[in-house]
Amino acid sequence: MKLKYLLFINLLLWISQSGFGQNVKPNIVFVMADDLGYTDLSCYGNPYHRTPNIDSLAKKGLKFTQAYSACPVCSPSRAAIMTGKYPARLHLTNFIAGERKDPRSNVLPAQWTRYLASSEITLAEILKDNGYKTGIVGKWHLGSADSSSPVNQGFEYDRVIAKNGLDYYNYSITSNGKTVFEDHGKEYLTDKLTDYAVEYINESKSKPFFLYLTYSAPHVMLIPRADKLNYYFSNYAKYKDKFNPNYAAMLESMDDGVGRVVAELAKNNLLENTIIIFTSDNGGLGLAELGPVPTNLAPLRKWKGHVYEGGIKIPLIFSWKGNIKENMVTNNTVIGTDYVSTFCELLGINQTNKSGDGKSFYPVLKSPGQVAERGAIFWHYPHFSNQEGRPSGAVRLGNYKLVESYETGKLELFNLENDISESKDLSAKLPSKTKELAQLLKNWRKQVNANMPEINPDYSKK
Repeated sequence: MKLKYLLFINLLLWISQSGFGQNVKPNIVFVMADDLGYTDLSCYGNPYHRTPNIDSLAKKGLKFTQAYSACPVCSPSRAAIMTGKYPARLHLTNFIAGERKDPRSNVLPAQWTRYLASSEITLAEILKDNGYKTGIVGKWHLGSADSSSPVNQGFEYDRVIAKNGLDYYNYSITSNGKTVFEDHGKEYLTDKLTDYAVEYINESKSKPFFLYLTYSAPHVMLIPRADKLNYYFSNYAKYKDKFNPNYAAMLESMDDGVGRVVAELAKNNLLENTIIIFTSDNGGLGLAELGPVPTNLAPLRKWKGHVYEGGIKIPLIFSWKGNIKENMVTNNTVIGTDYVSTFCELLGINQTNKSGDGKSFYPVLKSPGQVAERGAIFWHYPHFSNQEGRPSGAVRLGNYKLVESYETGKLELFNLENDISESKDLSAKLPSKTKELAQLLKNWRKQVNANMPEINPDYSKK
């Protein structure tokens, strides 16, 4: 009888201390790549790139096959992660420096907000208010003014890329707006960001912490470490479909960084109480910009800056030792707005961001094999991108996805279950489904008060 009692007490203790219990708050390490495509990781089927540490996270955890960014460019997708709101609701619908126009078009890009308003409640603020230390390392890209800086959006520790964010050997790092490090050709940016991430883990390990590690890699310019190139150049001729060795080497450096972060957590006995997330801010870049084409996203259509799959479908991995089963794959659909709701439910936090658009996928983390209906998800990009994207919107409901051009009004309908390349427009064959999704998209834009393109007064049809 005494033995049964002791076993019962031990079981209760294990439940209370497990990550899915409410008595112990797990650390959260959220790692985000910049412009990493869905097809770029080895664990997602890429035959060229070496990403063993990220692959290990997938092997030891849960890999999503239907994860999406909330926008095909970076600032809006990052805002959605931080707030749980669609970029259209925030009117933060383009990357901070986006100003592109097309005088040949009948529309001008929509007016938009170029920073994340200080009134918005961020994931960092929510976690900080609930006993977490909060830190950001890397790219913020949501505003540099005092009111919109990371330290005024909930982050206590910040090491943010400042000057020359696209130059991996000529950049600066700031903290609270002040320069704390400046490089001139000696310390590779990806490695330096990892150094700060390791520093933050050691400074914060005494209590629950949130680390938002946002690498700039593999964003152009494609500047790798020289010692990473030999393998890729040596193996270049082996592949019929050619790849970019510089891009591959940059991925390997980022993968090394992920390995160092995981090793630091293990060294401090933190792995069993740390959720590790790896993802990308939007799709990869599939055309030449500041150098040769970085990557090939086939069979997906298009790339960054487009609301087709290549611009918005992204890798997503959750790893949590002892809490998420190993070697799990889920086809459940998630989008960048869903993180705030998910973490709030996981931690038992009453979500203060009442107007959020996200839906928690916490049940999928607990039981990856179950089917959890996400409902419709939406995209709104009323701009001209640097990557030839044009003003458009999209909605996905189940396996069907509708794309609408804001210039011509043209509607395209795809069944993603058997056409992931979006090559077969079904709008003429399925007019009722097309009408249903088009109305859904229109109603959603009205609900969130989406900012729309304006009429171009100088446009001429001639």
